[in-house]
Amino acid sequence: MNNIKYVKLFLRFALAASFLSAVADRLGIWPAEISVWGNWENFLAYTQMINPWIPETLIPTLGFLATAAEIVFALFLLIGFKTELFAKWSGILLLLFAISMTFSTGIKGAFDYSVFSAAGCAFALSMIKEKHWELDSLIKTSKT
Repeated sequence: MNNIKYVKLFLRFALAASFLSAVADRLGIWPAEISVWGNWENFLAYTQMINPWIPETLIPTLGFLATAAEIVFALFLLIGFKTELFAKWSGILLLLFAISMTFSTGIKGAFDYSVFSAAGCAFALSMIKEKHWELDSLIKTSKT
């Protein structure tokens, strides 16, 4: 039995849930006692800390763009729209985040938060070509 469809589904949902959880945290949706940032201002301060080479005036834009990307990537991964493409972009985003963490605060944080692992999962997902429970398979079917 080919279980790759279950692996692909799990990878899609795990990456999407991780992105949406991080977004919920920075928007203050998670309770304070379990939150990492808890609000947008703390998230921007962290963004500045791990990107010290970026001018402070550009940090809100960078934070907004990262948040928008995480929302879009998560939604498209959930519904299975252009899965391979958005998985690859997710991997790139996560790898950039891991590298920024590594150079600014050390590699331990990137390991502790499993950012390299998440990037690896995203890249693995991008290589699974079979379509299972994805909007892409419905679009392809309707075109033929």
